[in-house]
Amino acid sequence: MSACSGEKIVKMRDYGIVPDTKENLSPKMQEALFAIKQAYEGKKVTLLFEPGQYDFHATDAVQKEYYVSNHDQPNPKAVGLALEDWKCLTLDGAGADFIFHGRMLPLSLLRSENTVLKNFSIDFETPHIAQVEIVKSDAEGTVFQIEPWVKARVGQNGHFENYDDTWRNYPQAGIAFDGKTRHVVYKTSDLWCPTNETKQLDECTFLAPHWKDARLVPGTKVAMRTWDRPAPGIFLYMNKDTRLENVTVHYAEGMGLLAQICENITLEKFNVCLRGEDDPRYFTTQADATHFSACKGKIISCNGLYEGMMDDAINVHGTYLLIMEHLSENQVLGRYMHFQAYGFYWGGEGDSVNFVKSSTMELVGGNVISQIEPYDKESVHGAKVFKITFKEPLPEFMRDGKYGIENMEWTPSVRFAKNIVKNNRARGALFSTPAPVVVEENLFDHTSGTAILLCGDCNGWFETGACRDVVIRKNRFVNALTNMFQFTNAIISIYPEIPDLESQQLYFHGGNGKGIVIEENVFETFDAPIVYAKSLDGLIFRNNEIIRNEDYLPFHWNQEPFLLERVINVDIQ
Repeated sequence: MSACSGEKIVKMRDYGIVPDTKENLSPKMQEALFAIKQAYEGKKVTLLFEPGQYDFHATDAVQKEYYVSNHDQPNPKAVGLALEDWKCLTLDGAGADFIFHGRMLPLSLLRSENTVLKNFSIDFETPHIAQVEIVKSDAEGTVFQIEPWVKARVGQNGHFENYDDTWRNYPQAGIAFDGKTRHVVYKTSDLWCPTNETKQLDECTFLAPHWKDARLVPGTKVAMRTWDRPAPGIFLYMNKDTRLENVTVHYAEGMGLLAQICENITLEKFNVCLRGEDDPRYFTTQADATHFSACKGKIISCNGLYEGMMDDAINVHGTYLLIMEHLSENQVLGRYMHFQAYGFYWGGEGDSVNFVKSSTMELVGGNVISQIEPYDKESVHGAKVFKITFKEPLPEFMRDGKYGIENMEWTPSVRFAKNIVKNNRARGALFSTPAPVVVEENLFDHTSGTAILLCGDCNGWFETGACRDVVIRKNRFVNALTNMFQFTNAIISIYPEIPDLESQQLYFHGGNGKGIVIEENVFETFDAPIVYAKSLDGLIFRNNEIIRNEDYLPFHWNQEPFLLERVINVDIQ
């Protein structure tokens, strides 16, 4: 039962938030949100917009210091719609098109309960990715034309530069899309696009003499990009019971949606996609479409469309802290290790944890937190190191070698169903959680790399954890593995990062009499590898259909349909 009483529908027009005016609504929006919250505290509130375009600029936007998992950490961040500390809130865009200008985080939702976000889209007037069309690429270099919406020039350093009023980029990498099919071009992966000594031939045409790539035929579209990811399109933090319905992100300079330390999230018809078949753009987000870091409860993602993004459709994981120092027999310093993951809540008193040996990725015991506090900062905000006291002493052997700490409290179950994932870079879906995962009735169409990855890594990304119960059923996989990226050993890749596999005695994934079940799927493929698995106890592959085609020439280094390393309890039929 909700703690909120009554219900109030607030027309945003009454607060000066009116569509199709081209006005910078950033300052007005924050004033309106403050006034509405003051007036209707404790009530169910619906913020009702009207159809049309609403413009938000980084200039005069509210500034927030947010630490966002798996992103760069520039602070403060300009935020268009900053929703914090709400209960029983519904934001109904009624078809609104929220357009952002500059470098900013479009929408944030923090420390809120029973929230619904629905019926709107997010886009940027000028994306930070520069799309170009190849005119020719030969011994003289690459000639390319910028698309009409791209602002570009030769920078003072002689490199190709795309820019807007408040930012500029020097892209040196790119993803090539087939101009007709929109698929990522076969065997191109991450392009290196050197643009030093670039010459501008006319208003829209450039010659990069050191960029030579015969794979780029005339008409190829290249999304020229940096590796920066300053902010997602939607940021969720420390929320409970959040629902997003009929929400679309057309572009963000990070992930489409990033959720961290949240309980129970439902995505229904959440999309990261183009503006239809005639959209002149070929790309969407700079990184993953959706990403869930250290959440719990249930993550449900259904009936979405994910296309053209520069990384995965969904990634679910926690974060290992690495033990840096033993202060006593039951007290350690644990540190966030990856430069894009720190500064946010990691755990609290009473949370159960597991310890993993980094070199072999073997679980070596568990414990319970009795106290945790930031060590290098006054608060969790911005902290990288925590002083953690456990209820029980730690084994003496853990003083030698590297060991990670996994918080078992923040491990969600996942249902990823009836989604379409297509024409994107790297991989389709990633899951690293011990809670049950069901992946069913999805279409994975030209994901370019692996379609589904079960990972786990306490050495590089430091993303937990072991998958115990995963069902992959009734999906259709069409021509994955047209390119090579990290972890792309087969269409389904069960690939924990284990530096010393030879010394491993236990198994990372599976166990508990369950493991990974792959059943009733259709694999349409031009190449050999179907399943790769490493350090797994329990694999069932049954009642699947494999259809070979000649759409591309086989090229993968792995020519085994089933390549298994340290895998037991296997049933392939």
